[in-house]
Amino acid sequence: MMNFAAIPLIRFSCLSLLAALSLLSPVNAQVIKLPSNPNQAQPINPDDPNNLRPTAPNGTLLSIEGGKRLMSEASSAVGSQNYATAAKKLQEARQVFNQLSNFYQDLNSSFSGIDNRISDSLRKKALETAQMRDESTYQLALVHRAQNQPELAVPLLVQIIRSQNPTRELGKKAYQQLLELGFVDSPYPRTGSSSSSPSPRTGNSSSSPKK
Repeated sequence: MMNFAAIPLIRFSCLSLLAALSLLSPVNAQVIKLPSNPNQAQPINPDDPNNLRPTAPNGTLLSIEGGKRLMSEASSAVGSQNYATAAKKLQEARQVFNQLSNFYQDLNSSFSGIDNRISDSLRKKALETAQMRDESTYQLALVHRAQNQPELAVPLLVQIIRSQNPTRELGKKAYQQLLELGFVDSPYPRTGSSSSSPSPRTGNSSSSPKK
């Protein structure tokens, strides 16, 4: 004979078991993915110009040598008519030289009136790297011309003239490019004109804004 008194107890036990399983199932369904190597460095986005990273064990990209290396690589790319690579290398070189110029200028200001020898040395480095920045900018403008992209070349050429001054050699060359592009219609310098040649500007020059 069946014991009906035991039925509620069995039902209660089944319901308790289902409730417990319903609480556990979400935890078991959750999948937590862990990196295969937690200590592995994340890859650097090469399209971010602010990511200046070491390129060799004995050197870093944020150096005059690093910028010159990028210029050399760009020259090789131009020789093989790989203009996309050349433009990328020149943009990186431009960024490197601009940051170096800004850093040297900041240090020069910090040492001004404290140690004139160090201040003068830093000022020269700021001017040197500013000149390299403008030269890489000019080469980048030429690459854009070769790619039939005058809309990209014109702003760079204008920035060079603002940085260098129209009377300096690089400023004259940049203006000549604008003349050839038809952006300006008056040649410079005019026949028989003479002018001085001031130094290129450093710091917050428009040819590559300080980051």
